[in-house]
Amino acid sequence: MNLGIIAHNSKKVLIEDFCIAYKNILAKHEVYATGTTGRRIEEVTNLHVHKFLPGSIGGDKQFMEMIERGDMDLVIMFYNPVMVDRKEPDIVTISKCCDQYNIPVATNIATAEMLILGLSRGDLDWRLHLR
Repeated sequence: MNLGIIAHNSKKVLIEDFCIAYKNILAKHEVYATGTTGRRIEEVTNLHVHKFLPGSIGGDKQFMEMIERGDMDLVIMFYNPVMVDRKEPDIVTISKCCDQYNIPVATNIATAEMLILGLSRGDLDWRLHLR
């Protein structure tokens, strides 16, 4: 499955820790991320990550295009809900896009862990029948 990962600057360490913890599950799938997040995930896990542009210069739009094409199966995006910064990926628009195209999405560590463990158990295999 194709997994998308985005993290605001203040959540980069959290996404790194998450990816280290679930490296064995992530390794069985294709991981896509915005530029800096993808590079940092690669550095700490040695996993291959398909990288878009940084979110602030169009990576979030590339991310949404993949969702709209039906090529993304799950999205994890860690963001700081009390900080709005135009330099960060557009979380609201990405969330709406996921909802529109029925893509499971996690915006915090609790839901991300539930989705990644569900992915490991096969709970999201129904996505394979949509292609």
